[in-house]
Amino acid sequence: MSNAIKYHVPVLLRESIEGLNPCPSGVYVDATFGGGGHSQAILEKLGKGGKLFGFDQDEDAEKNIPANEKFTFVRSNFRFLSNFMAWHGIEQIDGLLADLGVSSHHFDDESRGFSFRFDSPLDMRMNKRAGKTAAEILNNCTPEELADIFYFYGEMKNARSIASAVVKYRGQKKIETTNDFLEILNPFFGKELRNKQHGQKEKKHLAQAFQALRIHINGEMDALKEMLLQALHLLKPGGRLVVITYHSLEDRLVKNFFKTGNFEGNVEKDFYGNILTPFRQINNKVIVPRQEEIERNPRSRSAKLRIVEKRS
Repeated sequence: MSNAIKYHVPVLLRESIEGLNPCPSGVYVDATFGGGGHSQAILEKLGKGGKLFGFDQDEDAEKNIPANEKFTFVRSNFRFLSNFMAWHGIEQIDGLLADLGVSSHHFDDESRGFSFRFDSPLDMRMNKRAGKTAAEILNNCTPEELADIFYFYGEMKNARSIASAVVKYRGQKKIETTNDFLEILNPFFGKELRNKQHGQKEKKHLAQAFQALRIHINGEMDALKEMLLQALHLLKPGGRLVVITYHSLEDRLVKNFFKTGNFEGNVEKDFYGNILTPFRQINNKVIVPRQEEIERNPRSRSAKLRIVEKRS
């Protein structure tokens, strides 16, 4: 697993595995296999009869597959969780863990276009076999579509102005690289661009712009909703769902689902005023990384861990 260390440092590892509370003979899913750090920790808890399925749509993750008979790798987006569990003859699972963060590997791979630190082709696809690239989206979407992407997925107040700048730029030159996109953003975040190698605050808005494109291209919010609904259906009573989020959009969605059983956060109560929800909260207060972990792995600073158990 030495390559996995380079690929991605598992965030909140001890806390998430304790939250999952694996049973030695249980069936578990690591919905975001990546570098395999969380999977390795789960496998160490499994005994005879235990099974772990690791999902990842990125071909690079296959390099991290452990040589362990209890492990099955599924090269797919986790939105197809139910299909692949049925394919493998699994009707119920004892727990699922999902670390929704983009792997360090993706940010550090100059060829993928996930980071503004490198001048590289604007791709941003988790699955390089399917879908449109970030460059294709910027070059072909209408101003209205672009504005929606930046507003809804980047929560950017100047989304319409940025969309107009994209359209103006592509009218003169095709958008192909991260530097092309940064040139478009320069009038809006010039100071951040000059300091893009500096701290988190200096690059906040740049990160939001890149995040918006990435979420749209990979259909991340819809995929997350589909996976959570399927996980609820597959979980045995008493089974655990453990999710690590990194930005407000996905965290709000997970928080609402865990609390109310729906993504809008609409609360329904029984005759006695108790909230009707399929889950029991394991951690009433969200778990965040300790300072030591943040110092070791700065990318963990925005992580939030939520854990629930399916009611009987």
